[in-house]
Amino acid sequence: MSLRGCYDCVSSCCFEYSTSKILVIRNKKAGVLNRFTQALVIAYVIGYVCVFKKGYQDTDTVLSSVTTKLKGIALTNTTELGEWIWDVADYVIPPQEYGSFFVLTNMIITPNQTQSKCAENPTSESKCTANKHCQRGFSDTRGNGIRTGRCVNYNKTVKTCEVLSWCPLEKIVDPPNPPLLAAAENFTVFIKNNICYPKFNFNKRNILPDINSSYLALCVFSRKTDPDCPIFRLKDIVREADEDFQTMAVHGGVMGVHIQWDCNLDMPHSWCVPQYTFRRLHNKNPQNNISQGYNFRFAKYYKNSDGTEIRTLIKGYGIRFDVMVFGQAGKFNIVPTLLNIGAGLALLGLVNVICNLIVLWTCMEGRQLYREQKYTYADL
Repeated sequence: MSLRGCYDCVSSCCFEYSTSKILVIRNKKAGVLNRFTQALVIAYVIGYVCVFKKGYQDTDTVLSSVTTKLKGIALTNTTELGEWIWDVADYVIPPQEYGSFFVLTNMIITPNQTQSKCAENPTSESKCTANKHCQRGFSDTRGNGIRTGRCVNYNKTVKTCEVLSWCPLEKIVDPPNPPLLAAAENFTVFIKNNICYPKFNFNKRNILPDINSSYLALCVFSRKTDPDCPIFRLKDIVREADEDFQTMAVHGGVMGVHIQWDCNLDMPHSWCVPQYTFRRLHNKNPQNNISQGYNFRFAKYYKNSDGTEIRTLIKGYGIRFDVMVFGQAGKFNIVPTLLNIGAGLALLGLVNVICNLIVLWTCMEGRQLYREQKYTYADL
């Protein structure tokens, strides 16, 4: 090939521009189908992705810390303790937890226990008729002490194995109904929540700037009158979850306090406020009522005049409140905006493909003519 021929070949390959041929179909049905499909794609991209889902924003998830402080006084009058005043140091156990707090509402009290020997509570494993049925030194993981090897009278009709334990043993009985600390429904909890969106260097807390100390001293959360107050009455929390506080207080339970921080940082920052919701978290299925509620045991220790250590055992029932914080913040960013617009333009390209398939493979009028115009066949 000559030099001139090589030059012409390179020029024809490298210095030319090709474009696709557009075939216009003048058919009302095809035109309506095309515009309708385009409208659906544009509505999805603009209406749903960009507006509803805020596809023009960059997002960040919330980082949060929660502290709580309870207040309230209750009076009980029981056979075991007599009149007893309960304050925060008594009914909040432990005093501080991460993102949660427990409030004592009911109890079974076993006073004046000492380390001595007594008959085990009657069960299928502890009942006996002779000493040989009680293995000395044996410890039943579901029992209350170490067996001494003796079979003794539990009452006039039942014998059980003697154990070395804190005696007298706790009786197996149902918790009091109504609950002993029924007044707990009027206790209040002050929830302090600090949040951060590190990507946007945004910090805020649920004590809003226009709230002062005098307002906090008097307010209690109410959706109608005080939706921004961070102080909550326990009865109101349980009621908003469609539960009855006094019923739950008998056996205890678990409640969730949800704080939602969904913030549009393109708007004034004062618009970013928490939304509170409440729900029951423990199982309430009437068909599955074994070990219902929430309880645990703790003891108060003393020494009498002769130095003997004694204790009061309390099986405490109560409500555990778990504070959970969720949230997402968004702010305009050119990168997700361009990505979503590009995805929308790509979807618009599918409109032609869909319309072509419908025109070619349905019984639309002029289908054969369209095929002849669209495709050119060459027999080589």
